[in-house]
Amino acid sequence: MPGTIVVGVDGSSASLAALRWAAEEARLRDARLIAVHAWTFVPMAPLAEPGLIPMGAGDVVGTLEAEREAAEAELDAALAGAFSGEPPVEIERKLVEDDPAEALERESKQADLVVVGSRGRSRIAAALLGSVSKHVIDHAPCPVVVVKSEG
Repeated sequence: MPGTIVVGVDGSSASLAALRWAAEEARLRDARLIAVHAWTFVPMAPLAEPGLIPMGAGDVVGTLEAEREAAEAELDAALAGAFSGEPPVEIERKLVEDDPAEALERESKQADLVVVGSRGRSRIAAALLGSVSKHVIDHAPCPVVVVKSEG
């Protein structure tokens, strides 16, 4: 029975390298490939929020929808830009509103393999800034492959 490979896609060169690697691995394993793009909506601060510039409430529902559409366009662009021709396998798209590390950890529970890109940060920078790949390595119940950027 074919397995499932999950790959995190954020449009960076490292995630595109991870997507290409995951697609080839899925082809070799005859596995299902799921490309996960996580995004978060940060609403504007309400009027009189301390330390922030006051702005009107605006159309929160419309803004949320616009953010979701922008995230979907980013995923579309990443999938289109990752391959010079057709990808070697069918890629299932999954757009989720969540923290990327948490989304990939959750998706890893139904996967046989998770693939993520490496930002190429130093250990100190990764410790200070946090790291999606580090979180996934530490929390995924399945094997994780971290692919370095080709550039």
